[in-house]
Amino acid sequence: MPTIRVHVIPNAKVAKIVGEHGDAIKIKLQAPAIEGKANAALRKLLAEKLSIPQRAIVLERGERSRDKVLRIDGLSEEEVRKQLLATI
Repeated sequence: MPTIRVHVIPNAKVAKIVGEHGDAIKIKLQAPAIEGKANAALRKLLAEKLSIPQRAIVLERGERSRDKVLRIDGLSEEEVRKQLLATI
């Protein structure tokens, strides 16, 4: 299964994909980094941007970190990066 790395910035004014952060995709979220709210907001944002159900997005690593590894079922890493970075 392909995975992607993301770098999350919680408590932002607007939820959006910012660009690249090293080999990760940098994403700003309005949700705070407490009680899994930022992780839920991240899954919701990615599901909307990729037009896939939230259940297809699995947090593999980084539950309590800004750097996360996600598995996205049904899409290749290349497809995910292309779709997300095209929305900037």
